[in-house]
Amino acid sequence: MGTPDFIREIRATAGHQLLLLPGVSAVVLDDEGRVLLGRRADTGDWSIIGGISEPGEEPAATAEREVLEETGVHCVAERVVLTQALKPVRYPNGDRCQYLDVTFRCRATGGDARVNDDESLEVGWFPLDGLPPLGEFALFRIKEALTDGPAWFQPTSREP
Repeated sequence: MGTPDFIREIRATAGHQLLLLPGVSAVVLDDEGRVLLGRRADTGDWSIIGGISEPGEEPAATAEREVLEETGVHCVAERVVLTQALKPVRYPNGDRCQYLDVTFRCRATGGDARVNDDESLEVGWFPLDGLPPLGEFALFRIKEALTDGPAWFQPTSREP
């Protein structure tokens, strides 16, 4: 999909300055315990599915929408896995963004995994003991999604 229209409208007046944007990531599991992954068109790397929330959209709805748009898989967001402010990024056109990521564990409810838009080169289900090479971003989120503990967040340092 590329850059959402609402971001383009902001960029028309904000230029390349740093924007804090709401992002979501989805660790989607099926009934066999496999995880849904996509090989990104922009980097060629395998990762979990994610995207940017639209104005007024709830983060869980964003996760479900992004998974469907990118993979053709229907899912239900079951719980928040973690929240994290990611490091700022600079895109080749000079735009700077920092994403506040909310990661959800999702349960697949239907559909067939397939490349469903221009953001992925490949899409597929992978057993946990047969994952393709993944970066720390995806591996950490998958690990946290498999626990039943509370949502992970970076603790603040508090001086007495």
